[in-house]
Amino acid sequence: MSVTQTSKIAPTSLLRSSALVGAMTMISRVMGLIRDVVFARYLGADAAADAFYIAFRIPNLFRRFFAEGAFAQAFVPVLSEYRQGGSQQAVKYLIDHVAGCLGLSLVVLTSLAILGAPLLTLLFANGYAGDDAQFGMTTQLIRIMFPYLLLISLAGFVGSILNSYDRFAIPALTPVFLNLVLIIAALMFGGSTTQEPVIAVAWGVVIAGVIQLGFQLPFVYRLGLGPNPKVNFKDPAVRKVLNLMAPALFGASVSQINMMINSMIASHLPTGSVSWMYYSDRLTELPLGIFAVAIATVVLPVMSRQIKANSPAANATLDWGLRSVLLIAVPATLALILLAEPILITLFRYGQTSLHDVQMSAYSLVSYSLGLPAFMLIKVLVSGFYSRQDTRTPVKIGLWTLGANMLLNLVYVLPMNAYWHIGHAGLTLATASAAALNAYCLWRGLVTRGFYQPMHGWAKFIGQLVFASAAMSGALMALMDLAPPLDAETAVVRVFWVTVLCVLGSAAYVMGLLLAGLRPRHLRPQPAG
Repeated sequence: MSVTQTSKIAPTSLLRSSALVGAMTMISRVMGLIRDVVFARYLGADAAADAFYIAFRIPNLFRRFFAEGAFAQAFVPVLSEYRQGGSQQAVKYLIDHVAGCLGLSLVVLTSLAILGAPLLTLLFANGYAGDDAQFGMTTQLIRIMFPYLLLISLAGFVGSILNSYDRFAIPALTPVFLNLVLIIAALMFGGSTTQEPVIAVAWGVVIAGVIQLGFQLPFVYRLGLGPNPKVNFKDPAVRKVLNLMAPALFGASVSQINMMINSMIASHLPTGSVSWMYYSDRLTELPLGIFAVAIATVVLPVMSRQIKANSPAANATLDWGLRSVLLIAVPATLALILLAEPILITLFRYGQTSLHDVQMSAYSLVSYSLGLPAFMLIKVLVSGFYSRQDTRTPVKIGLWTLGANMLLNLVYVLPMNAYWHIGHAGLTLATASAAALNAYCLWRGLVTRGFYQPMHGWAKFIGQLVFASAAMSGALMALMDLAPPLDAETAVVRVFWVTVLCVLGSAAYVMGLLLAGLRPRHLRPQPAG
């Protein structure tokens, strides 16, 4: 394929593929939202729930390293390079050897984690050290759930292969199975009096991992790329992936490390802090997962192929990704800030979750939402580096960001906990501030290295975005004055009013964009100059 052909194909494939991934991811995220509603009803925000959320975050942190995070960012560009060579045999060789080395590494890591679960508890929740029951519960949950890392990382490996061959729908749909299994587990055992419901849900996590891996494997075999694992860490192909992955282990997962630091600090804060942060994190994950991850998932392999073909379309692809992210991130941020409490009441104010829990979650949701544009931009910006197999620059930026986050934790958490008793909101505010710094440094790094040159029309686009967002905010504030106090209403009334607010707010935003002159044709990637 020539450079010219690559340029022509990219805009159409980007729009179609992003829409497909977004649709599949939306199904998954809606299921995740239902899962969290069920969790709020049956798990609440007590000590057992805090233990579950911390224990679940630990394999998920490592999952970001070995699955869709650092591994995918290192593996996809190398796989794209092998594809450009045109040899199916070479691609199969790469997959077999990477599968063997990745699988063995995961088995060793999982075994060590199960044996050393008390150390992990002490590391990530040291505030529980003086509470034998809480410490023991967290340790037990880590041992049950850590094998999920092995399963979901292999599922992520398989998903990376499918994404590289533009089979985006299957990997995007796969997380539905996790949510479905956890919903069933919580509903079946949530009212159990013979065991902690969190134990049953923890086993559900492992079962879901088996299903997620098994679901994707047949589609890889249809491509003739079913892994036949072979272990050889000295193989040149494996070493290339490892060399790219080593620095990316940190750079692609800064936000997750920040969240784990938050969990450590939150374990010293009042009971419920971890759960309050979890609910706010889940709501911000909705636009982040549906749109930013979908766009970044498509942008990375497309840019990798364009850069390998020396196509100027790579710049247009990245520019389109950044605009697309901001088009969603800005209104989503404002909506989550304005509607924080109504949304939380509607979704989580049932069963074991009190109004106080909702109010505390609202504080962290507002502060965390301030970083949503940065979180979403980071997903696309790092693709600008990884598509060029530059994994070191994001690491350097990530180190500075992590240091800034730790400093900001001290600046925000101590006074906010001492004077207003909302130290958990200080944690999320520090994370949001550090994400903004991370996004800016990534953007500047791309520009100064000549990896990205902003295309024309940005000033006009920002003006349109501001105008439409202001229109949406005004509409939401006017509508909220008409809504009744939702905490006193039934679930049906709550859902009705939040739906009205979201639909009419979205309509006001779209109308604002149209009045400002933005048209659907403007959402397509600009042709490379």
